Amino acid sequence: MNPDTASGHGRKQHLSPRREPLQQRSLARAQQILDVTARLLDEVGFDALTTILIAREMGISVGTLYHYFPNKHAIMYAMAEQWLREVERSLAEIDSWQLADLAPEQFVDRLIERQLAAYKARHGILHLVQAMFSIPELRALDQRHDALVIERMSVAFARYGLEGTAAELGRLARAYLELTHALLLVVVNQAGIRSRRTLADLKRVTLCLLQPYIATGGNR
Repeated sequence: MNPDTASGHGRKQHLSPRREPLQQRSLARAQQILDVTARLLDEVGFDALTTILIAREMGISVGTLYHYFPNKHAIMYAMAEQWLREVERSLAEIDSWQLADLAPEQFVDRLIERQLAAYKARHGILHLVQAMFSIPELRALDQRHDALVIERMSVAFARYGLEGTAAELGRLARAYLELTHALLLVVVNQAGIRSRRTLADLKRVTLCLLQPYIATGGNR
């Protein structure tokens, strides 16, 4: 059976790398597999992506590829984990910001720009995110992403002085997540003036979302 089309039960057993690459050369080869896969995602999309195509692009045999990852779902899982670490780094950086003196427009601009950098850090991000949502074995990573952003943005909103209970700020953070996650994917998949205009629209809409809570916060 082709590992790329194995049953759901089989895939659940084969999401981890074949082995943990300990030597520097092995680490570099595993990362090369992830990078080539990301580029191919942009070029051919998820459905047309196969381990045969990845191996051919790298100039190695499929057997060699399987020494590192048993199927394309395992490769996607590793890519998703890497991207989540980048998202975590962006949120940790936001946690360290001094927010008190930022005007609302500056607050929104800095949030969006920092998160945009995380989306730009991974080629094939649109197809990766779609896979995280649609493939059952990857869905836990999608849920982890959402929970992480909601939790940390709730804290950022409270630090900035937005008014509301913890539950209300959590609801607002959920709305922020749904808005920014969808449109940042559009921004990174557009080019030139279209991308810049969509980014500007996202910042305006985000400011509109937060403005009523800023305006009634009592300290701005």
